[in-house]
Amino acid sequence: MAYCWKTDLNTSESHEEQHEHQEFHSVNQSFFPSHVSLGFDQLVDEIRIKIPFYQSEIEENTVCVPHAPNWDSTRHSLHETHQIPLNELTSQTSELSCHQVGKTPVIGFRRSVLPNPENMNKQSSCGNPIGKYHGGDDYRINISAPSSTSLDKINSERESENENHNYHIGFESSIPSTYPSFSTNFMPKEKNKRSRNMNIVKHSLMLSEGSFPPRTWESTQPENTELTGCSIQLVEVPQGSNKSLASFCDKVKKIRETYHAADINSNSGKIWSTTAAFPCQLFSNTKFNINICIDNSTQRLHFKPYANYLVKDLIAEVLHFSTNDELFPKDHLLSICGYEEFLQNDYSLGRHKIFQKDKSVIQLTLHKNGKVPGKLSRKHEDDHSQFYLNQLLEFMHIWKISRQCLSTVIKKYDFHLKCLLKTQQNVDNIIEEVKNICSVLGCVETKQITDAVNELNLTLQRNAENFHQNSETSAKGLIEKVTTELSRAIYQLISVYCRSFYADFQPLNIPDDISYVNPGLHSHLSFTVYAVHNIPETWVHRINFPLEIKSLPRESMLTIRLFGIICTTNNANLLAWTCLPLFPKDKSILGSMLFSMTLQSEPPIEMIAPGVWDISQPSPVTLQIAFPATEWEYIKLDSEENRSKPEEPPKECLKHIFRLSQKQSPLLLSEEKRRYLWFYRFYCNNENCSLPLVLGSAPGWDERTVSEMHTILRRWKFSCPLEALGLLTSSFPDQEIRKVAVQQLDNLLNDELLDYLPQLVQAAKFEWNLESPLVQLLLHRSLQSIQIAHRLYWLLKDAQNETYFKSWYQKLLAALQFCSGKALSDEFSKEKKLIKILGDIGEKVKSASDPQRQEVLKKEIGRLEEFFQCINTCHLPLNPALCIRGIDHDACSYFTSNALPLKITFINANPMGKNISVIFKAGDDLRQDMLVLQIIQVMDNIWLQEGLDMQMIIYRCLSTGKGQGLVQMVPDAITLAKIHRHSGLIGPLKENTIKKWFSQHNHLKADYEKALRNFFYSCAGWCVVTFILGVCDRHNDNIMLTKSGHMFHIDFGKFLGHAQTFGGIKRDRAPFIFTSEMEYFITEGGKNPQHFQDFVELCCRAYNIVRRHSRLLLNLLEMMLHAGLPELSGIQDLKYVYNNLRPQDTDLEATSHFTKKIKESLECFPVKLNNLIHTLAQMTATSPAKSASQTPSQESCMLSATRSIQRATILRFSKKTSNLYLIQVIHGNNEMSLTEKSFDQFSKLHSQLQKQFASLTLPEFPHWWHVPFTNSDHKRFRDLNHYMEQILNGSYKVANSDCVLSFFLSEPVQQTIEEPSFVDLGEKFPDKTPKVQLVISHEDAKLTILVKHMKNIHLPDGSAPSAHVEFYLLPYPSEVRRRKTKSVPKCTDPTYNEIVVYDEVTELQGYVLMLIVKSKSIFVGAINIQLYTVPLNEEKWYPLGNCII
Repeated sequence: MAYCWKTDLNTSESHEEQHEHQEFHSVNQSFFPSHVSLGFDQLVDEIRIKIPFYQSEIEENTVCVPHAPNWDSTRHSLHETHQIPLNELTSQTSELSCHQVGKTPVIGFRRSVLPNPENMNKQSSCGNPIGKYHGGDDYRINISAPSSTSLDKINSERESENENHNYHIGFESSIPSTYPSFSTNFMPKEKNKRSRNMNIVKHSLMLSEGSFPPRTWESTQPENTELTGCSIQLVEVPQGSNKSLASFCDKVKKIRETYHAADINSNSGKIWSTTAAFPCQLFSNTKFNINICIDNSTQRLHFKPYANYLVKDLIAEVLHFSTNDELFPKDHLLSICGYEEFLQNDYSLGRHKIFQKDKSVIQLTLHKNGKVPGKLSRKHEDDHSQFYLNQLLEFMHIWKISRQCLSTVIKKYDFHLKCLLKTQQNVDNIIEEVKNICSVLGCVETKQITDAVNELNLTLQRNAENFHQNSETSAKGLIEKVTTELSRAIYQLISVYCRSFYADFQPLNIPDDISYVNPGLHSHLSFTVYAVHNIPETWVHRINFPLEIKSLPRESMLTIRLFGIICTTNNANLLAWTCLPLFPKDKSILGSMLFSMTLQSEPPIEMIAPGVWDISQPSPVTLQIAFPATEWEYIKLDSEENRSKPEEPPKECLKHIFRLSQKQSPLLLSEEKRRYLWFYRFYCNNENCSLPLVLGSAPGWDERTVSEMHTILRRWKFSCPLEALGLLTSSFPDQEIRKVAVQQLDNLLNDELLDYLPQLVQAAKFEWNLESPLVQLLLHRSLQSIQIAHRLYWLLKDAQNETYFKSWYQKLLAALQFCSGKALSDEFSKEKKLIKILGDIGEKVKSASDPQRQEVLKKEIGRLEEFFQCINTCHLPLNPALCIRGIDHDACSYFTSNALPLKITFINANPMGKNISVIFKAGDDLRQDMLVLQIIQVMDNIWLQEGLDMQMIIYRCLSTGKGQGLVQMVPDAITLAKIHRHSGLIGPLKENTIKKWFSQHNHLKADYEKALRNFFYSCAGWCVVTFILGVCDRHNDNIMLTKSGHMFHIDFGKFLGHAQTFGGIKRDRAPFIFTSEMEYFITEGGKNPQHFQDFVELCCRAYNIVRRHSRLLLNLLEMMLHAGLPELSGIQDLKYVYNNLRPQDTDLEATSHFTKKIKESLECFPVKLNNLIHTLAQMTATSPAKSASQTPSQESCMLSATRSIQRATILRFSKKTSNLYLIQVIHGNNEMSLTEKSFDQFSKLHSQLQKQFASLTLPEFPHWWHVPFTNSDHKRFRDLNHYMEQILNGSYKVANSDCVLSFFLSEPVQQTIEEPSFVDLGEKFPDKTPKVQLVISHEDAKLTILVKHMKNIHLPDGSAPSAHVEFYLLPYPSEVRRRKTKSVPKCTDPTYNEIVVYDEVTELQGYVLMLIVKSKSIFVGAINIQLYTVPLNEEKWYPLGNCII
């Protein structure tokens, strides 16, 4: 069975039948359409000159030929076709030769109006889309429709190819790309048979007679419009002519109308500080230090409220202490000093994230008039503004001027038409204006226009030949009739154009809705491809799919590809493609439509969705399709709600379901596991599985399966709203599923939703239309929160730079700006202009030569100053709570890295705020950094909710466009590489580098311990997050430290294990960065080895807490798979994170695993080597940043401007002993400390300086023989003070040398109030008893022992052992039940975290676990444990005896 081409080969025969239905053909029936000069006749003539004779063997077949469209009052549908045997055609046409070019039959119809596409496309603003098949290769054009049979079978029925070099175009259709079970991919791989200009292609399906759609021009022609001459009138349609976009505009307007400008609750115009759930474990009994300034007053009040204290209660307390007794708390607000960010009155202090992260004294300001809307609020006039998409959309280049152009051209057409009716001459003017009309309308020329122009030429030609025979009246009547048909065809084109594309105009008389007939239950999907405009040929082809319409999901997408086939190689090249939803608005498409085709290389099959390509935006290549006038409407099937409750499944089945649920994402399930999970779908619930896993295991998208999915969906009880995130991935296109997911997310607070906006913006790609519940949710929340509106704006701006979905995001951005109101939209415009100026400055600095860059930067900074002079203030795109008013010119600089990022310092508009420094990067894709930092922020939120503050510094990062963005600068932070460089050539190899640096910057004991505590927690946190996310390219320039002890990582261009290689070897060899110098600082140089055990415990605890939320993290990453990130693009990237999270492991197994990773990182010497190589490579670099106002020499001396110690003075002898001097030391930051030194220590200091600085002249030291016998104490005080003054004010190298700094800053005497120990994990044992820590569990006849740590173990001689642990389970024979751990070399407090397992232990009664500690063969200690007395699943320390019991 085969489809048939609708082609007219026997033109004389077909035209005779056509003329029977056309009154204006009755004058002369012998003319052929080919007599008229057509658009591509020259091209055809050139081909025929090369091939003088056309001849081919054509197998017997049947070709269905549609009649050419006619325009009389009697209409004929496409059903009226006649069939011609090909052998008859061959006999009638085989005598054609090069001398009969004018009579050559044509497939479909050829152009007669539009100019040659080569010339046309040279003038196109969109480049040369046709150029690639006008090159050296000769293309043919072939059309192939999808078939259920294999291509081999199709190709086997084709005959060998002739040698004529015709052009053929091929279509590849696939339906639907969203669903794998329906996707098809048809590519011609063998040579096609052809006869002259025609292809005969056999297919597996026969198109039944009578299944053609009624002609679309019949249904779209307005009945009440009488077109006499030219009566085409256009009317303005501000909301757009496209119904779906007009509906979207109306929906957005209704959403905005629900939030009135007068509603202070939803339109406060203020930026509220973000909140989270109250971390009870973290703030069980915590007080905050708060300083509050009264608005417009210097008065400052200090309070220490509890964390659960409500903000409004704090305001009432402040007002109680103020002098004005008439103030009301509800009329006041508290803001954070330096920010335009207000605390939320109805929330407790501890719920605000700023209080959860900042433990220092927090500065707040009290403001009056809290009920007055802020400057960013919507105004009354915003409520009455109209939302017209054409006023807000950007980069829409054709339709904005098409109405004006079209009106002008139509007037010219009308003028020439009247002249023609008067004079019956100058038809070329008419044809020229018709060309212009078609050009304005996307260069589309329909067959009706072609036929009407041909008929006009024929009529005028016949009038000229029969001039003396015809009266003037009859000739004029014929011309009027023909021109009426031409105007009708133009009207029809305008109408179809306005329905297909979005325009701001439409014809005056809108055609009635298309009438439709019942398609029947088993009707197949079919449509007619009439033409692809702007290519060398057009054709009419019917495509039928072997799919019943009722079996298709309502989210079916039709993808059509246009191929050009090179004649010489027979290879097919993709030229253009388009895709469209088959059932928009839950109904099928009716009638003739135009669809724009994109020239992008390949359609993204894995993310085909309605927004992937905007078919309603005109493009250089346009596809014309006629759908049957048969309407299909989606009707939900009756679900089996009354299904009886399934019987309780066996335990093994439930266990298997639970094991499968650990995969967390359906993408990670094998086909077999999916079938198993779907088979037991009704046994799944929120306790043993997740809904995305169950629904993602469905075998397909047929109506019965979808109905069962909806049944499960309605019965499911969500344990957490965030569980629904997994239902918004590309795996779930079903609208009902996505609707339920959005309903769950609607339960989140605005501040909670803010954390997941990047994923929701990506999920909007896969929505079925712009009125989807997800889009509505985002718009609703943007109206409620400026924080959400601001972040959503920049996410949508950045998303427009993706390869696909640009127009989709443009419409969403337009809707957001409309909802935001004029004030906030103006702020967006200012921020966008600021970014534009920064981008221009960055480009100019980068393009300048190195010596001129400073001058260029200094000059270009002036543009920013002019910008602020014009706009006064602007909010910072990185953080809307920060308002800036100018530039600190002297603090601006650029970094000397490859991308030459700018350091820009803004002046804070808030007089109580500090200046704000940011980095502007151009040339780096910051979207990946944004994602990594977002995931880390989510992990930190999880830790805080569990009562664990890991002291994480997570800086802000914002991608503002393609390859550019802003990065927050953390004040007082320095790279580890800089610390290494200050420690000398081999600084990275030294053990005490970090410890020494912290000692130099934290002279007081309390400050030092606080820095140690902050480093302890932050280092552990970053070890966990960088391991889970596989962050690579880790070296000492990507790790930063603050003087307060916080460590954090920067630059996340490489993650998910995509490590850089050098000579085929990975540069990142360790699981994460934890070096021996970090351990040295944590253990204080080995003095407190138990601190390392506590560090391991903290890491494992943090790791296990995050693992419990594996599903959330994997869902967030899966939702970003199609964001175009270079290193997150496939399932293998998800698997990498899954393997690092190990959700299938128990906490004991995960603890053991992560401990191994800590030891592996600690022992990885290539990390230090990499740091050393990186340091050496940077040693020759001048400075990391060059200022616009400083010379290089000044910049290199910046560090020498400040000294670590200003002065030191002996106060008196120490109270402890008269042999020690009490010295007061004034630091560079004006802090003061005390230290005690003896005279001998002074003498040793001088000796060290003489050795270290032998080439320098040092001050004379007052040795003991210089001191007189009388008044020696006073003399010694004076001489030593003079000596210290000369040392500290002399050579910078000497004054800041290690020996001088350690002499004065080490061992400070002054003590502050003791804070709790920086480690709050584990027990403290003041005694020196050797002990071992175990966790013992017993489940399913399996005994598991986790050996964690040991303390205070020694060999008999007191040295440190290389200990291992041996286990024996008694009363069984020792050799059978013997287990042992690995040994830890030379350590008195070793860490193991190793698991020992005994199987087939049904009960613990009667079993004894014998534990022996040995160092090689030397006995260290032992203990026997009665297992039935052991508390299971708890950590416990067991004392070790000195003999085997």
